[in-house]
Amino acid sequence: MELKSQELRKKGWEIDPLRLAMDWTEDDLDKPQILIESTFGHSHPGSFHLDKLVDYASTGILESGGKPSVFYVTDICDGIAQGHDGMNYSLLSRELIAGMVEVHVKSNVVDACIFISSCDKSVPAHLMAAARLDRSIIHIPGGTMTAGPDNLTLEQTATYGALKEQNKISEKEYKYYQKEACPTCGACQFMGTASTMQVMSEALGLALPGTALMPVALNAQKYAVRQAARQIMSLLEGKITTRMILTEKAFYNALMIHAAIGGSTNALLHMPAIAKEAGISIKPETFNEINQKIPYIVNVRPSGQHATEYFWYAGGVPAVMLALRDYLYLDVLTVTGKTVGENLEMIEETGFIEKNNAYLRKYCLKPEDIIRPIENPINAKGSVAILTGNLAPEGSVVKHIAIAAEMKKHRGPARPFDSEEAAQEAIRTGSIKPGDVLIIRYEGPQGAGMPEMFYTTEALASDEKLVSTTALITDGRFSGATRGPAIGHVSPEALAGGPIALVEENDIIEIDIENNSLNIVGVSGQIKTLKEIEVILSDRKAKWQPPDIKHTGILDVFRKLAASPMNGAYFDTNK
Repeated sequence: MELKSQELRKKGWEIDPLRLAMDWTEDDLDKPQILIESTFGHSHPGSFHLDKLVDYASTGILESGGKPSVFYVTDICDGIAQGHDGMNYSLLSRELIAGMVEVHVKSNVVDACIFISSCDKSVPAHLMAAARLDRSIIHIPGGTMTAGPDNLTLEQTATYGALKEQNKISEKEYKYYQKEACPTCGACQFMGTASTMQVMSEALGLALPGTALMPVALNAQKYAVRQAARQIMSLLEGKITTRMILTEKAFYNALMIHAAIGGSTNALLHMPAIAKEAGISIKPETFNEINQKIPYIVNVRPSGQHATEYFWYAGGVPAVMLALRDYLYLDVLTVTGKTVGENLEMIEETGFIEKNNAYLRKYCLKPEDIIRPIENPINAKGSVAILTGNLAPEGSVVKHIAIAAEMKKHRGPARPFDSEEAAQEAIRTGSIKPGDVLIIRYEGPQGAGMPEMFYTTEALASDEKLVSTTALITDGRFSGATRGPAIGHVSPEALAGGPIALVEENDIIEIDIENNSLNIVGVSGQIKTLKEIEVILSDRKAKWQPPDIKHTGILDVFRKLAASPMNGAYFDTNK
């Protein structure tokens, strides 16, 4: 086997002595060099346990004749960053992790890589780096956390927190939910961004079949990691690299699976950014095209009933792929060295799904309770829609399966706020009324760094008068746990001079999800023609002055370089 590492050793006289000063032997120097990149750290439960997976991977590589080198760049947790300025750094962290992985791989003598991560920004960062580097690379998803008592899952604590603030539950009850919500390590137990991106990794073909959202508490994860460590040697020998896997068809497959699982809207930020690294462009209209034909079939929280561990017990990504077999491109290559179609044949031959289904019996559940047959979907269309119009000329994102039917077409008076904090205060003080359309702006990548609006949406969702009557529109983004009529990623964003910056109190906003449109249709409570609105917005734009938003350090760099949310909000070095 021709190894890049051996060529580079001849050029770098100091490489061998420096490695021999660590845990290397002379024999190790001649072996294939495999970099294991992990987000292990004492940062949150999704990364805290990854050192064990690193150990399993290292053992597997050594058994297969390679030499592992372990590197770390830990990630932050959106849950811990909630409620303060730390959330402004969340999306930015994706770029920094991807960049540091690139630095580690490019600066070291490496033949192939294993990336291990679990959560919201770390998984997309690793997938971006994998696409950028174009090496033999396998991603190992970090798995899912076990549900708490009575199927308690973490996102419910925000609801209980809002209820405590409204004196609807006691402090004692709230403390109980806090204590019991996270009983193990792993990604949060609902189809939020962490779970969605683990699924996307497997759907793209960069993770082995059946490895996304494995329950951390099971030994099955240990065996899967050892298998991945052996497989990376096969990829290296076969000279299979990431860009051979990350084709346009692979992304189309993944987006179809995203529609079927009811995935997080944040994937609509991450998938275009990953695709861009692979030299592929994902157009916003592609999401609508796919979601029009692929049904929503996975009954998992926050839009469904069950925790993500049950999704894996029901067959996980392979079961969804089998359900969508007639839609998928089956000739796409994956890290198994085989195609999607060949992987599905293997899944059926090995009885993987039937073995997983046995876990469901102790919960008195059937596989179809979790993953519905395609003939009997939860919803005939997929989970998300791209809305465009004079309020969002470049597009905006909504998870329509989380919206009450009566809100899918809605007109209401605009209540614009220039920060999330101001909007939250308006909800708390009761100044937001049923039918209102909250506008939260200057929260996009060029504004505040594109934080989540999770606490705001939970405040709305926990208010009986507002939950099915009031919409929220923002150039920021939402948590994967968000429920209700929440429209995000509005582009162009406010700080870029997008129409969302020009909305005034009591403008009339029309949301029409069936027709994928989002428009300002009136002013001062009076309906106008779209042509009249165009003139009014032009006049307002001529008078508009951007606010003086100041950030320092790396957040300021991100603000200046961030691409449009609809393009992935990546570092755009062409700016």
